[in-house]
Amino acid sequence: MTYHANFPDEVVNDLPEDIGTGVYYGWATVDNGPVHKMVMSIGWNPYFKNSKKSMETHILHAFGTDFYGSQLRICIIGYVRPEMDFWTLDDLITTIKNDIDTANRQLDTAEMKAFKDHAFFQSEIIDNKIVNGNTYYIN
Repeated sequence: MTYHANFPDEVVNDLPEDIGTGVYYGWATVDNGPVHKMVMSIGWNPYFKNSKKSMETHILHAFGTDFYGSQLRICIIGYVRPEMDFWTLDDLITTIKNDIDTANRQLDTAEMKAFKDHAFFQSEIIDNKIVNGNTYYIN
């Protein structure tokens, strides 16, 4: 099961220009909890005809509740594929499942697992600011 979190517009608008649209994978934590695998889509989601760019994180963990208003930290490690349009919802769902399988395989490698324990995820928060990085709250 995956849980979704959309970043606020100001985060999406401040992405570096060299981060293109597409699907990425990496690690994520909610409210300084355990670090979990994640898959992230950055783009306009053409199948749904979105008019503005979004950044949606799919955390590969079953949480007991939603996490609106929580703090989300992510570390993008790798790239899966470019943004695509789909003829059917079934095609989209199949591709998302393949993206998750790709992310799981890549994140299970020793090289990628090392990022799970990075100091970024243990950074201290002072006055809603992370001492080591940026903090954003989920809308």
